[in-house]
Amino acid sequence: MENRNRAVACLQGARALRSVGQGIAIVDMALLLKALGWRATAIGGVLSAAGVVGAALILLCGPLSDRIGRKPFLLAYELMTCAAALVVALSRNPTLLSVAIVLTGLGRGQNGAAGPFTPVEQAWMAENIPRDQRSRVFSANTAIGFFGVAAGCLLAGLDHVWPNALPGALAFRPLFCGIAGLSLACAGLVWITPGGDRDARRVHDVREEDSSARALDRPESEPKRLRRHPQRQHENRNIARLALVNLLNGLGVGFVGPMMSYWFATKFGATSGEIGGTMAASFVVTGFAALFSGYLADRVGMVRAVVWLRLAGVGLMCALPFMPTFALASILYAARSALSRGTQGARSALGASLTGDDRRGFSLSMNSFFTRAASAVGPTLSGWLLDEGSLALPFVFAAGFQLVSTVLYGVFFRAYDAAERV
Repeated sequence: MENRNRAVACLQGARALRSVGQGIAIVDMALLLKALGWRATAIGGVLSAAGVVGAALILLCGPLSDRIGRKPFLLAYELMTCAAALVVALSRNPTLLSVAIVLTGLGRGQNGAAGPFTPVEQAWMAENIPRDQRSRVFSANTAIGFFGVAAGCLLAGLDHVWPNALPGALAFRPLFCGIAGLSLACAGLVWITPGGDRDARRVHDVREEDSSARALDRPESEPKRLRRHPQRQHENRNIARLALVNLLNGLGVGFVGPMMSYWFATKFGATSGEIGGTMAASFVVTGFAALFSGYLADRVGMVRAVVWLRLAGVGLMCALPFMPTFALASILYAARSALSRGTQGARSALGASLTGDDRRGFSLSMNSFFTRAASAVGPTLSGWLLDEGSLALPFVFAAGFQLVSTVLYGVFFRAYDAAERV
């Protein structure tokens, strides 16, 4: 038990540090490229390419981590991010910049998660948390990421502190060097985290397996060797349903998330400090919302809590692009972020509970793959729309996709809440 608690604490510590770097990149990556003369379409295109490559890595790494362990993959991610941040800090070559962004997803905004290696991280966490505590712990883990991103967003405005010494695009150099240092510290935390290899994975608890069987309507009256095949079929069916939900949600996320800094700067002429302040406030509020969603999930059910909060978020998404001032847009952006992204922990807990430990990496990888692959489409299209002067359409498309995604989530998994009360 002590090793499990230590493993969770180390993984959460790594997430906290990682999220600070991601907060800096969310604000400054697009602004740096804009300062270098990149058009919105080009910025969106490279972020889309990052989504495609990330999706491919997800398919490869999640199932492999079921076989050889989790730790090597997270170590590789942190070292890759460290190297990519140094490239962004020191190089102005478009090809090198593109490669660094595409391989690590810098600037896409992962909310503290480990990019394409997120399923590996989530599977490692789940192995150390009893099933009945996952919603609460995953929500707390998500909140840690949001608070860290908020701190990073505030730090992102430091480029205005040294405009004389480092003018123009050079002002972003110290910040991306800082991201490299944070990634190196994350690698150290991952290195000392107990477990993470194949032999260290705990034996699946019989009570958890029985609970999962109820939640997934698995046949329990037959001997295990006879019901293994029906179990596997039911797991695959639920994985496919969640994949469809995440695909639609990913389409919505891709239209808005990666280009928000550019949108604020284009529509209102906002500076990096103003944008960083807005995003920091939104992530702080979202962190508290993530904690609240974990509490609400315990009271009314995980699926019901997600549906209620995300439906309210869809309404705010529709209204956001029509706000006449930066202040009003900032308020709606923070509220929408809290309602929609605050449910991330509860949604991850459901995804981590669809299978046993032996297939958890595969399950989480499939769902992350569809989210990331779908979100890769959005930045290119929204970048083109922004270049054409359509500042509202990306939000309308995002709201439509997320509405359908939320409704299907409730339809597909509403029985899960009832099963949890048995």
